[in-house]
Amino acid sequence: MLFSHILSSYTKAVRLKTLLLTESKHCHRYKSFAAAMSEALDKLELDNAARKAAKAVEDEAVKDTNRIKRNLKRKKWVDWKTQDDEVAANGNKRAPFDPADRIKRKKSAILLSYCGANYYGMQRNPGMQTIEEELFKAMLKHKWITEDSFDQVQIACFQRAARTDKGVSAARQICSVKLPEELDLEAFNADLPEQIRLFGVERVTKGFNAKDQCNARTYTYTLPTVAFASCEAESEQDTFRITPELLDRVKETLKLYEGTKNFHNFTSKKNFLDPSAKRFIMAFTSSEPFQSPQGVEFVTLKVKGQSFMLHQIRKMVGLAIAIVRGNTTAITLERALTEERLDLPMAPGLGLVLDTVHYERYNERYGKDGIHNPLTWEAQETQVQAFVESQIFSQIYKTEAEQRNMLDWIGTLHYHSYDTRKDEPPPPSGPAGGKSSKPEDDNDE
Repeated sequence: MLFSHILSSYTKAVRLKTLLLTESKHCHRYKSFAAAMSEALDKLELDNAARKAAKAVEDEAVKDTNRIKRNLKRKKWVDWKTQDDEVAANGNKRAPFDPADRIKRKKSAILLSYCGANYYGMQRNPGMQTIEEELFKAMLKHKWITEDSFDQVQIACFQRAARTDKGVSAARQICSVKLPEELDLEAFNADLPEQIRLFGVERVTKGFNAKDQCNARTYTYTLPTVAFASCEAESEQDTFRITPELLDRVKETLKLYEGTKNFHNFTSKKNFLDPSAKRFIMAFTSSEPFQSPQGVEFVTLKVKGQSFMLHQIRKMVGLAIAIVRGNTTAITLERALTEERLDLPMAPGLGLVLDTVHYERYNERYGKDGIHNPLTWEAQETQVQAFVESQIFSQIYKTEAEQRNMLDWIGTLHYHSYDTRKDEPPPPSGPAGGKSSKPEDDNDE
């Protein structure tokens, strides 16, 4: 009995000890979980507090930026009396208010003619003598534009219809710009060089853009007929006269350019796969021969197209001359319109003239609305023709007679291979090459 009682008591003691140990472990686990949760909550609160502080700093920075912008945009009223007193103390005087700054200006189209022989192109170029620089200086002097517009012509919405390069002239260049209603063209032209003249101004629609609204351009290229003489015969420029048969061959060669074709070989840095390399040539013709006052026989080539690329017309003329002279054949022209990259000559820039900028679509839509006149410039045609003959063509005739630019250039035709170019890799095409599928601005000289 006693042994059984002792055994039973020992068993109960062991169970009690085991139970106490188990409860102790559970209690310890509970305390460890609670401590971990407490630490996590404290860390979360600290993170939230840090984010709120950073957000507050960011919001304050945005408020400061907006405050600065509002202060910049806010009109600052000037105490002119106080300012005048301060300026007068220094021996100066504030310039009186200039009413020209408040003149209402409206979108206009101007008709411009110029001889580019002594200029570095049409477009303004810092440090260079350009047509636009002379034009803007005269406009500023006559208060047609403000000083701000002179420094940044985009303010006056200025846009040229076509850009011409160094030495290239224009008979009927069109530009759009905001101008006052009252204009004195005679006084304005008196302050322009004699090689530049502004012949007309027409009010146009508010959204008119001289480049974008232009649907075609016509260029002429005037050259001595000796350029087409056979390369196998020695010909004198002063005595050479083109035959009817040779002139017909010239016309046939020029006609090969007409239509929509890929002219990537007639410009620079243009790939065959570039969509903008395709251009539509409406007509390419030649005039009948005529003699200059110096006794040299000339012809004038005329090409009309929707738009032209840089050097395109000069290369078209250069290849046509090479074909007619016998330096190469018409097969070269056919190959030049394919994906091959050929070595082609480029004619001198002297004879190239921007003849006419066409606005048929604009004239059809707005020229008969009773508010705007069509941009045909018929009233100014007599003046334009007189200027072209006296300033542009006379310069071409004189330069050719004295310097013989065309004859010198003809002597270089045999240096061209008229075959595949191997001296440079083809330009990249597509988006990787940074090319746009939209046709470029009219960039020919």
